[in-house]
Amino acid sequence: MKTQKYLALSATAVAAAIALGGCASASNGTSAPVNSMNGMDHGSMSGSAPTSSSPAAADHNAADTMFTQGMIPHHQQAVEMSDLMLGKNDVPAPVKDLATKIKAAQGPEIATMTGWLKTWNESATMAPGHTMEGMMGDDDLTRLKAAQGTEAAKLFLTQMIAHHQGAVTMAKSEIADGTNAAAVALAKSIVTAQEAEIKDMQTLLPTL
Repeated sequence: MKTQKYLALSATAVAAAIALGGCASASNGTSAPVNSMNGMDHGSMSGSAPTSSSPAAADHNAADTMFTQGMIPHHQQAVEMSDLMLGKNDVPAPVKDLATKIKAAQGPEIATMTGWLKTWNESATMAPGHTMEGMMGDDDLTRLKAAQGTEAAKLFLTQMIAHHQGAVTMAKSEIADGTNAAAVALAKSIVTAQEAEIKDMQTLLPTL
């Protein structure tokens, strides 16, 4: 009987030692119990959005959207006007060179801005009520299509100066109000390039 009692006490002591050892391990952080709540990230259970990355749609504001939606058709019209000039005969070489330059610059920018709207999950169409500065009307384009030679060159320069001035106004609004870094950078580039082209066209026009 004494032997059995001794064995029972020894087993109890061993069990107690194991339990104490487990608690000590948990307290020093080496092996916390699987079902412990102490090491859980409770923030991940709160339903809040992750802070490590933000969705692309949040990386812009209404000004960025309006600028992009408006500048795409604005650029498209400039490319159309340039194509009209490049397809005509007897147009002075400096004017054709300018048309080539405008098309080469604005075509890729259209693709870039179209990609932004897709990334932002925004419509490619501008909301009703918004206008695009400097856009030519149907009558203006009809006149440009019909004109030839030097007459066409003068008309193109006159229309494109107004068109560029409108683009600069739109771009400056984006610089002031936009938050998307890439869109603001493009707007600054448009201002620099098109203000320089406006000066070139104003210088060229009286020589024709």
